[in-house]
Amino acid sequence: MPRKALRAICVTAMTVAMLGFATLAGSAGQAASDDPWPDLARDVFKSRPLADGTGLLALDMPYRAEDAAVVPLTARFTLPAGDPRQVKALTIVIDQNPSPVAAAFTFGSKARVSAISTRLRVNSYTNVHAVAELSDGKLYMVKRFVKAAGGCSAPAIKDANVAKVNTGEMRFRQFARASGAPSSAPEEAQIMIRHPNNSGLQLDQITHLYIPAFFVDDLKIWQGKDLVLAMESGISISENPIIRFTYVPNGAASFRAEAVDTEQHVYKGEWPAAGM
Repeated sequence: MPRKALRAICVTAMTVAMLGFATLAGSAGQAASDDPWPDLARDVFKSRPLADGTGLLALDMPYRAEDAAVVPLTARFTLPAGDPRQVKALTIVIDQNPSPVAAAFTFGSKARVSAISTRLRVNSYTNVHAVAELSDGKLYMVKRFVKAAGGCSAPAIKDANVAKVNTGEMRFRQFARASGAPSSAPEEAQIMIRHPNNSGLQLDQITHLYIPAFFVDDLKIWQGKDLVLAMESGISISENPIIRFTYVPNGAASFRAEAVDTEQHVYKGEWPAAGM
């Protein structure tokens, strides 16, 4: 999804949500019966057909979130043996969030990403949809229901001014292959970006004013010159974003990453590949 289109959806959804708060009491019964997914599917995926992704795409999330501001999500891709297609992109939609499109991932063709994890803010009881696009252009969808409340307005972990001191600091980690795993098995890595990722719906505990939205909305990771993944994201990614992913090594000597936030700050990092 183009970055401008994702941001437009985020801004529109947040505006509608804020206006909706004022009339929520009078329309609670109707809102409870409304399913936003048909409209979201039409707007986000331009009315393209969405096939059942069961068996090809798995979405792991807790049924009841321990912390609505930090809800773990893992998506796994399993193509049938002999299927020449690759997973080209993945979009995560949290139906009832003020800004439903949490993240849109694009994967490099050589990286062959087969799993990706992150942490999300979930604002109310909701379905979460994951939609994978394969290299033949077909879309496949699965969903999970999650019980959570208030994740988008939950206070930041630290004072906003303190959190900005180290904003943009990146940490990259590569995980050792599991014992007994074949040499051809995908490897796994993780990147963490220190960033408040303010949603725009959180209250400053001192001034009692809303903290302006300020979040990482673009991230790219390369293995040498080859793109591993790109992420366009919104307010639903938790504070201090963490992205964990599998990949197929290409022999490059290093990984590098570049992130951009909504104030156009650019953050960069580079790390040696394991074994180099």
